[in-house]
Amino acid sequence: MDPHVSHSAHLFSLRIAHALSEACVKDKYSVKRFGQDLLAGLTVGIIAIPLAMALAIASGVAPQYGLYTAIVGGFIIAMTGGSRYSVSGPTAAFVVLLYPIAQQFGLAGLLIATVMSGMMLVAMAMLRLGRLILYIPESVTLGFTAGIGVVIATLQLKDFFGLHIEHMPEQYFSKIMALGQALPSLHLPSLLVAAATLATMLLWPKLKIPVPAHLPAIALGSILALVLNAMGADIETIGTRFHYQLSDGSVGTGIPAVLPHFEWPWLQTGANGQTFEFNLATFQALLPAAFAIAMLGAIESLLCAVVLDGMTGKRHSANSELLGQGIGNIITPFFGGIPATAAIARSAANVKAGAQSPIASMIHAIVVLVGLVALAGVLAYLPMSAMAALLLVVAWNMSEAPKAVHLLKTAPTSDILVFLSCFSLTVIFDMVIAISVGIILAALLFMKEIAEMTKLYDISTNKRYVDQPLSADWAVIKINGPLFFAAADRIFAEIASLTQDKQVIVLYLDGVSILDAGGLAALNKLIDKCKLNHTKLIIADLQFQPIRTLARAKVQPIEGVLKFYPTLREALAEAPVPEQIVESSTTTTQSPSS
Repeated sequence: MDPHVSHSAHLFSLRIAHALSEACVKDKYSVKRFGQDLLAGLTVGIIAIPLAMALAIASGVAPQYGLYTAIVGGFIIAMTGGSRYSVSGPTAAFVVLLYPIAQQFGLAGLLIATVMSGMMLVAMAMLRLGRLILYIPESVTLGFTAGIGVVIATLQLKDFFGLHIEHMPEQYFSKIMALGQALPSLHLPSLLVAAATLATMLLWPKLKIPVPAHLPAIALGSILALVLNAMGADIETIGTRFHYQLSDGSVGTGIPAVLPHFEWPWLQTGANGQTFEFNLATFQALLPAAFAIAMLGAIESLLCAVVLDGMTGKRHSANSELLGQGIGNIITPFFGGIPATAAIARSAANVKAGAQSPIASMIHAIVVLVGLVALAGVLAYLPMSAMAALLLVVAWNMSEAPKAVHLLKTAPTSDILVFLSCFSLTVIFDMVIAISVGIILAALLFMKEIAEMTKLYDISTNKRYVDQPLSADWAVIKINGPLFFAAADRIFAEIASLTQDKQVIVLYLDGVSILDAGGLAALNKLIDKCKLNHTKLIIADLQFQPIRTLARAKVQPIEGVLKFYPTLREALAEAPVPEQIVESSTTTTQSPSS
């Protein structure tokens, strides 16, 4: 089989559990490979427990909902998706989207928006939009990821410094003002724990020990907080901030050591613990948020799959991955899970730990489940300031600051403009506006650059193309580049200006690969002008797409006005010989007899 055909079919395929069937059925799964998956799943599961909790807290919900997301979403997406090595769960990219939703609509609204986004992801998969997502320019993705990193870091400053802020404002600059005003309430023991955690995370990689830095960092921060609290420091922990109520009416601290259970999302609590009202108005209000979650989830999951392809040499199915992400995000909220997507850091750790198939990610979900049940009491002692330090590093990593700086130093002005627009709009307003404006701006600037590449040349006297002299009332014009709406009017206006005193215009279009509706309209204007001025227009050497466009528009030759030739040589065959050449030839012929 042709490998190119196989690869193309793989990219555009759509079936449930694509990656699982490819890895376990087609590649003949073995006990040895299961052992490697088991080790990778254990490794990533341990990594995911504190991260899932921290990201849930940053998203404005209790930490157990992050664990539910990693358990249910991580298992279902791995089982049904199209990427062998992706590990799905809560991610830092979602924080800036989910936090305001949780504040405005509560947990119920956030879960409903997640279900809606899952349906949108399934629709994207059905429409085979998987590959189109990757056409988003790097300047856009770097802009909004850098912006997300800044917003996440800003949100962590409250717990990092132990500041007392009753309610964090929605607007970014208001957040900065609130943090500044709260500085006198700085809590030194919390800052000490946060600084120790952060220092451990930054210095640990230098020891070259194959253990993720955040595990010893969180452990050290927790031990330090435990000691300081024993001395009366009053450092806030997960156990002191979060409470839950069991079915028997008892109230517990931290996270409940119970399995995720089915519950209708709209029966969860609304904003400020109030009853949630699900109606048409609420549905309409949540629709933009759901669309943003779906778009970001699609971008994150597919970019992650591309990174993993580069690490492993395997190929994912983009549409099948979108389908798996959609199914996971539809089901997970019914078990208390918030939006899930593929996490690049955890997925890369999965590959490095030796994962062979999606079973590794499914095992990771089971490990998180065991951790929830067995370690709930221990997890309650995790200090909030240590979690904030962990998320500061996560924010830095996801911002891809070195890439952003390199882009600012080396990229064209248009890319820099797009990057800065996306970055500032993400920070000041929200990511929905940033991505929308970024893509539109990038598209406009790209079209401008492409339009400027379309040029025309008067080759009437260029012997490389025209090997015979032409009379003064003939002009041969060569066009290079696409004749689309952004370039066509300018090009044909220049042609009209250059050839206003000509009787015959030859358009040599071998360099025109695209003729769209805008280009066709501009060409028709030139034909009408030629008809009015009694000028003959000859079009030579058309490529396939322009021929198809002209055929669909039923553009036919017009006697005395418009004519088509397959080659420039044939078009010039009907050109008359200039009079001075005829006279010179006659004189030369008669001179011997004289």
